[in-house]
Amino acid sequence: MRAQDLDLRELLTTTSESGVIQFMGQRVLIFDALALGLLREELIDTLGMHTARGILTRFGYAHGWRTAEMLRRDYPELFKDAYTGPRLHSLCGLMTPGITTRSDGKGEAPLVEGTWHDSYEAEQHQLHFGTADEPTCWTLTGFASGYVSNRTGREVYFLEKACCGMGDPVCQIEGRFKEMWDTSYKSQLSYYHQESFDAVLAELTSKLKSVEKQLKHRQRQLSCFDIDDDLPCVSCRSPAMRKTAELAKRIAGTDSSVVISGETGVGKERIAQYIHDESTRSGRPFVALNCGALTESLLESELFGYAKGSFTGAVKDSVGLFEAANGGTLFLDEIGEISAGMQVKILRVLQEKEIRRIGENKTRPVDFRIVSATNRNLSEEVSAGRFRQDLYYRLRVIELRVPPVRERHDDILPLARVFLSESAKRSNRKITAFSPQAAKQLLSYHWPGNVRELQNVVEYGVALAMGNRIELEDLPEELQTTIPQPALSGEIRSLEEVEKNYILSALKTLDGNKAKTAEALNIGIATLYRKLNAYETS
Repeated sequence: MRAQDLDLRELLTTTSESGVIQFMGQRVLIFDALALGLLREELIDTLGMHTARGILTRFGYAHGWRTAEMLRRDYPELFKDAYTGPRLHSLCGLMTPGITTRSDGKGEAPLVEGTWHDSYEAEQHQLHFGTADEPTCWTLTGFASGYVSNRTGREVYFLEKACCGMGDPVCQIEGRFKEMWDTSYKSQLSYYHQESFDAVLAELTSKLKSVEKQLKHRQRQLSCFDIDDDLPCVSCRSPAMRKTAELAKRIAGTDSSVVISGETGVGKERIAQYIHDESTRSGRPFVALNCGALTESLLESELFGYAKGSFTGAVKDSVGLFEAANGGTLFLDEIGEISAGMQVKILRVLQEKEIRRIGENKTRPVDFRIVSATNRNLSEEVSAGRFRQDLYYRLRVIELRVPPVRERHDDILPLARVFLSESAKRSNRKITAFSPQAAKQLLSYHWPGNVRELQNVVEYGVALAMGNRIELEDLPEELQTTIPQPALSGEIRSLEEVEKNYILSALKTLDGNKAKTAEALNIGIATLYRKLNAYETS
């Protein structure tokens, strides 16, 4: 019997009593391709792309080796036929072999070269992850490697030179003896070896333990509630922010669309990330896009993706963010900046739950939660005719307002300390605190740029600090000359007394420098001297 004579109807048998299915006398199981695709997705999501690829490659290798062993024992004629392996793959529905050439393996040419069509792995990888940046037929190349290694009695490894999972028209493979692959392929060949994965897993375990310790420390450092409801990277000591955080946590338990409003720089994306992390979609992607940073055409291609050749520069298929966020959360920042035409397209996606890539005719289902943010008043934009009312109601099932920093006085220093720790770590600086004078100025400033400005100020201070803490002179000039804002107590004092306390406080803040004090108060130096003399004699 030759490989080309194999017929699935003769090789596949079953018994009606037990339901056991056999293929060439060996028990087999039937899995639909989607189930194997879901297994691949679970492995990648749980273990990462590198480890998942190694497991599936080595699984394919073991399968190929076992198949060759079975043929050697039970079908010696088929075992000698070089085309049996590809034929069996085809009969099992794994792929369709194309043109294959072989050499004796003694020269520079590959031992085996060939093409594959209809690879189930490429199909499933694209379905679950979109177009890949590297080959995706891991079990198929693994099978070929194990099978041919068994037949030749030498280590043979197959690699893909092109792959349908990368958007190529066919999968192109090469098989070479181990020693014939040059060192540039060392990283790809490492997927065949158990030792590399033991080292990877050991390293991952060590890193995970380290990260867990850091997270526990950071949670204690960033605790925003007296209970365990921490909101990472956002301080909630102030009543205004505590109320916002509590509402965000309640919103996270639903799947409704959310609009997060607030001034520029208040931390809207961090709130959106928190809502995602606390939701039932937390195990899936969180994808963020600033709509105001892109032109309409670029925004469309970013959101919808495009097919190869659909426009100049589209050299391969590209997955849009609507698809990338499938199962998870899509965060659209500055949603009020999008054009009227783009508003219509986004509305249709939210209504139909499907998208069509640029240059394609077929639609693709999508399932994501949309969270948007804006520093505009969208209801006023609707009234002015600049924002569609129907899209507004689709997006704003729930609205969450993030208060500006000037309304969150109690959060300023906790936030500053978080940013100090992060910036010092990035810069490899041992800076651990603010001086009392610097901390006082941080509390006195009005923060028009909100959290983003605070973060930049702290980074500025870390860059200039000479010691292990940030001093007043390490802050930007506008903060050094900030005058503390007078607070009202229960006692109402005269304007003369308020002015006196204010001027003396300003002088103390500026270390007694009368010229700087006069400049900060916007009065002449002679006026300042006159008032100070009056205070001394009173």
